[in-house]
Amino acid sequence: MNDSTSPASPKAEADSPDLVQVMLAECSPADADAVFEVLGTHFSSDRADVVPHRDEGPRPAAWTGSFCVDHAPDGVEGVLLSGPVSAELQGGPVAVERLRKTLAAAFSVEAAGTSAGDQEVDVQLRLTNA
Repeated sequence: MNDSTSPASPKAEADSPDLVQVMLAECSPADADAVFEVLGTHFSSDRADVVPHRDEGPRPAAWTGSFCVDHAPDGVEGVLLSGPVSAELQGGPVAVERLRKTLAAAFSVEAAGTSAGDQEVDVQLRLTNA
């Protein structure tokens, strides 16, 4: 897994209901960067200008980031992807839904699965061009 994060962290604490962990996989580094750029435009993040890169090896590449999703942004612009992106969102239900809606404003989003715990949800999405 390419855990390309910077030392800066989002404003929310690790146990905050506003913190959403995002993992992207099955995509090009450019597409991972495009998705994180959309999210970083609207939410504070631990990624701070980190560009995804691929390490050569036997495992598929994955990129992770944490976002403080404490509001629902307005005016999210669409972005083109070169191929589909698998995204997994994990965090508090309200914050995850805000982040999912932000992604849906920029991309076409298909739900691939959801699981819920007491105070946290895990949502799998497939992102494609809108």
